Amino acid sequence: MSAFITRYAALLAMLDRAAPVVLPTLARLVFSAVTLLYFWRAAVTKLGDGFFGFLSPSSGGYVQIFPRAMEAAGYSTSELGVFHWAVVVAGTWAEFILPLLILLGLLTRPAALGMIGFVVVQSLTDLYGHGGIEYIETVGAWFDRLPDGVVLDQRAFWVLALLVLVFKGAGPLSLDRLFKSAL
Repeated sequence: MSAFITRYAALLAMLDRAAPVVLPTLARLVFSAVTLLYFWRAAVTKLGDGFFGFLSPSSGGYVQIFPRAMEAAGYSTSELGVFHWAVVVAGTWAEFILPLLILLGLLTRPAALGMIGFVVVQSLTDLYGHGGIEYIETVGAWFDRLPDGVVLDQRAFWVLALLVLVFKGAGPLSLDRLFKSAL
């Protein structure tokens, strides 16, 4: 029995040594593999026409982020103010920039915090702005037999991966580590 305990303790020690390398690297890889193109595709739909479309969001961008305000404004973006414009532009840029920073492992902790905030706002908008709260399959539920609810199930895993990055950093295979080593 003591041989088993010794081997088990050695295995745990090996896993403890590997965790600082494996956990943040896999968290970045999995988060990027699952969400990078999802967020970029969503961001592209918010871009306006022409070269400066990144400064002039499409009406669809406003509808995605401010569905009720757009409805109240008769779907006319000219009826909305600078605040709405700034939020849509910032949200669009965030969908491009934050996932890329996480993939590269550059400014990973602030990027992960920003993505957590983004996912929370996105989820609240989906639930209350777009009416997803009325559909259990959208909301999901914890400790049920179905693991496929968009908000409580899927996005909880996104936030978990992001929290690993907030607490552990980007890991050794990252630009953060490269720049830290160069200093």
